[in-house]
Amino acid sequence: MSDTQTAYATLGGGCFWCTEAVFQEVKGVAKVTSGYAGGTRETANYDAVCSGKTQHAEVIQIQFNPAEVSYETLLEIFWAAHDPTTLNRQGNDRGPQYRSVIFYHDETQKALAEQSIAKTAPQVWDQPIVTELSPLEAFYPAEGYHQGYYSKVGERNPYCTYIISPKVAKFRQKFAHLRK
Repeated sequence: MSDTQTAYATLGGGCFWCTEAVFQEVKGVAKVTSGYAGGTRETANYDAVCSGKTQHAEVIQIQFNPAEVSYETLLEIFWAAHDPTTLNRQGNDRGPQYRSVIFYHDETQKALAEQSIAKTAPQVWDQPIVTELSPLEAFYPAEGYHQGYYSKVGERNPYCTYIISPKVAKFRQKFAHLRK
């Protein structure tokens, strides 16, 4: 993929293992990296972030070709892959590191995210969307063992079986036309 065909999206929808597993299957996505955003480099590590005191969110950074998949489509998948109406949690994962957040890379992404929130909120959710919308200041890749976690561990981990597998199955059913 040449640089003219490369764009990035940085999204937090709870546990990065879950969102990474979904977005790795999207046609037009070249790479998904689990990581942290919203805090400082010094505290961008799993143990510190798990404390809930670092201001980081667990996020994924998606490298994609906008000629194959639009930012708007990535946001549509994002809304389906998590619950954006719960503040600082997804299921049993609780704390500010699990918040729903869109870190935009430029003003165009910010405007598209605002439009997506306004369009999605009344159509999909009974409760208000609490997704944070913030400029991306820095992205810190997570430790190596977090990268591609679901594809490496899969059903051998109960969390993957009961939490991630249903999200991936939902994506495959709802967005079959977008799968690699």
